[in-house]
Amino acid sequence: MNKAQLVEAIADKVGGRQQAAYAVDHVLDAIVREVVAGSGRVSVTGFGSFEKVDRPARYARNPQTGERVRVKKTSVPRFRAGQGFKDLVSGSKKLPHEDEISVRKAPKGSLTGGTASTVKKAAAKKTTASNTAAKRAAAKKTTASNTAAKRAAAKKTTASNTAAKRAAAKKTTASRTPAKRTATK
Repeated sequence: MNKAQLVEAIADKVGGRQQAAYAVDHVLDAIVREVVAGSGRVSVTGFGSFEKVDRPARYARNPQTGERVRVKKTSVPRFRAGQGFKDLVSGSKKLPHEDEISVRKAPKGSLTGGTASTVKKAAAKKTTASNTAAKRAAAKKTTASNTAAKRAAAKKTTASNTAAKRAAAKKTTASRTPAKRTATK
C-alpha cells in the first residue's frame, strides 16, 4: 500500500479524500520532524515507535572487490513494532472487523499535549510504583515478623500451659495419695 492508497482507505471514515490526505500528511510530517530532531521517540500505543539511532564509524567490505572500506558515523531512523501490532501479524490475535480499529486507542489523557506534562505523569507513575513496591516489602516484613512473634508467643503459652497442667496434676496426685494411705490404715 502506498500513500495514495492509504488516503483512499481512510477517506470515507474521515469525511472525504481531501481531509484524509491532510490528516495523513500532517501525521507523517509530525513523526518525521520529531525523529529528525532526535529529542525523543514517537510512540503510538499498540502500533509501534519511531526513533533516531546513531551508528558509530566502522569498517565494512565492498562486496564487489572485497576491499575494506571506512564507513562514516551516521544516524538512521528505526521503527519498532508494538506488541499489539506484532500479535496481529503473528496471528495470535484476530484482526477485528473493518468497523473497529485494530490498534488500541491511546491512553486517557495522553492526547492533551505537552511533553512536560507527559514526563511529569510518567515520573509520578514511577514514584507511585516504587512507593507501592516499598509498602509491599514493608508489609511483607511486618507480616513475617508478626507471624514469628505469634509463633513464639504460642510456643511460650503452650509451654507454660503444659507446665501448669503438670504442676496441677502433681498437686492433685499428691493430695490424693495421703488420703488413700490414711483410709487404708
